[in-house]
Amino acid sequence: MSLPNGVRYVEFDGDERLATRGERVYGEPVVDGWRRWEPHRSKLGAILELGLETGLEEGVRALYLGAASGTTVSHVADVGGPTYAVEFAPRPVRDLLSVAERRPNLIPLLADARMPERYAHVVEADLDLLVQDVATRGQADVALSNRRFLARDGRLVLAIKARSEDVTAAPEEVFERSLDRLESGYEILETARLEPYHADHLAVVATPR
Repeated sequence: MSLPNGVRYVEFDGDERLATRGERVYGEPVVDGWRRWEPHRSKLGAILELGLETGLEEGVRALYLGAASGTTVSHVADVGGPTYAVEFAPRPVRDLLSVAERRPNLIPLLADARMPERYAHVVEADLDLLVQDVATRGQADVALSNRRFLARDGRLVLAIKARSEDVTAAPEEVFERSLDRLESGYEILETARLEPYHADHLAVVATPR
C-alpha cells in the first residue's frame, strides 16, 4: 500500500504500525520521534489503513471538521501545512488549544461546522483537503456547505456515521441516501466501510464538481 509523504509504517513492539513524526498527544507510543497513529481511535487513520487515496501529503492546506480534542487532526498537522481545526464543544477545544501550542501550523476554531459562514473570514480558500468527522444529522449537507473552501482539484475525506443520521434505519440505507445527497456537489472517487476499526461508518473520498 502506498502511504502519503510524511506517513510511514514504524515498528512498535514488533508490529509495523502507521505513524507520523511529532510530539505525543493522546498517550500513543513514540519511537525515534514517530508517533503511532491508532486507526481504532481515528477515522482518518482507519481510512489510510484501508488504502484509500486521501490526498493527505506533506504541506497540504487542510480544513478538519469535528476536531474534538485533537487526536486525528494532530496527525494531519504533523504532515501538512496550515491546518484549520473546527470543533463545536468548548471542553474539547481546551485540549485542542494545548495540542496547537506545540504545532504552530494548527489553527483551532470554536465553531459549528454546519455554519461555515461563521469562520469563512478565518479559513483560507482553495484548500487541498477537507476532512470531516462530525457526528450529526445531515453530514452530507455539512460537506456540501464547506465545499466553498476546497480547490477545484481538492479532496473531501468524509466518515459518515450511520447512527448519527438515523438510529432506526439500516446503515446501508443511510449511506445510500447520504451519497445521493453528496453527489449534488461532489464526484465520488472511492468509498469503503470502516470495519473492523469503526462499526457502521462509511469512508468517502470525493472531489468538488
